[in-house]
Amino acid sequence: MKKLSFLFVFFLIVQIGCAQEFIEIPYEKSKTVKWTHEEKQYFSDIWNTEVVTNVSVPTLQIFQPEDPNGTSVIIAPGGALYAHSINSEGRDVAKWLADKGITAFVLKYRLVPTGEDAVQEVSDEGQTNPERIGERVAPVLPLSVADGLSAVSYIRENAEKYQLDPNKIGFMGFSAGGAVTMGVAYNYTDKDRPNFIVPVYAWTSAYPVQEAPENAPEMLVICASDDPLGLAPGSIEIYNSWMKAGHTPELHMYAKGGHGFGMKKQGLPADNWILRFYDWSVSQGITSTSKSE
Repeated sequence: MKKLSFLFVFFLIVQIGCAQEFIEIPYEKSKTVKWTHEEKQYFSDIWNTEVVTNVSVPTLQIFQPEDPNGTSVIIAPGGALYAHSINSEGRDVAKWLADKGITAFVLKYRLVPTGEDAVQEVSDEGQTNPERIGERVAPVLPLSVADGLSAVSYIRENAEKYQLDPNKIGFMGFSAGGAVTMGVAYNYTDKDRPNFIVPVYAWTSAYPVQEAPENAPEMLVICASDDPLGLAPGSIEIYNSWMKAGHTPELHMYAKGGHGFGMKKQGLPADNWILRFYDWSVSQGITSTSKSE
């Protein structure tokens, strides 16, 4: 029995890698949105990836590098707000960043309450009643954005604990997580303002593009022209809104890549988007090169 317990702990450490800690961040409970199923992680055959569903309590999973350079990034996975694509748009991103000396925090923000298989639900609704998706997302998205703002505030308040620069906190989100990213960018206060944002194929139809804030965070926008959900124009609109306000954003629009590419390898230039993020972050003085390079 002791041997089995040891093997289980060893396996868990290997699986988590550099993840150090899970933190429940402060949040205000909703009076209208109710969850009847527990949070669940499983492999979705429909999306061919690991997902987390029915998140009702927001948390951060922390990936700490051996030699922190002071920069941190909050990562908001996508999944139509019905699920989190927890690996390719979450933990795999965090591990890559941690290898570069960047402390990464995977945010599990609150999701639409669903049954046992949220991916099946959203897939069925997408085919039979797409408007229903918007109806279910509408009351939850403000909660998700509030979770994003709470994450920024938590990291800033605990910057010393994690050896972080409180003025180098970033927010990176994919698809629905990109909608959360833009919600954070439009609704921050001094205590929860991200210093830079990276919306990756952001779901702008869920959170429409607005005027850029006067004190807008630095921004890198990433998307693919052939995104089958038609998100490329929204990404360009985000970029243009920052430009119109006198800011200097950066945009990488790949000809091919589709939607949801995250850290997946497709043999395309879009596979290297995270390298372009790193190059941008170094050139902007957001992060510094690690000793391992």
